[in-house]
Amino acid sequence: MIRKNVVLNNEIGLHARPAALFVQTASKFSSNVYIELDGKKVNGKSIIGVMSLGAFHGEEITLIVNGEDEKEAMEELSRLIEHGLKDL
Repeated sequence: MIRKNVVLNNEIGLHARPAALFVQTASKFSSNVYIELDGKKVNGKSIIGVMSLGAFHGEEITLIVNGEDEKEAMEELSRLIEHGLKDL
């Protein structure tokens, strides 16, 4: 299991399109992906879960990835967030 804190750099946080892009990317991996914010932990492959966090620009979230491709998943997901949730 890998944990990493990352700061949301996009203007609107994890809402609508950015959340969908995150979920789409997370779903490419077999590992379990979770996002944690203010003590709330959600499935990173669930659009409803990700949007329910209400994460805004500048907030620090924790990515938690566990599974056989966890290193690759963490690398790609954290890079996606650090680059403002733009399709890389």
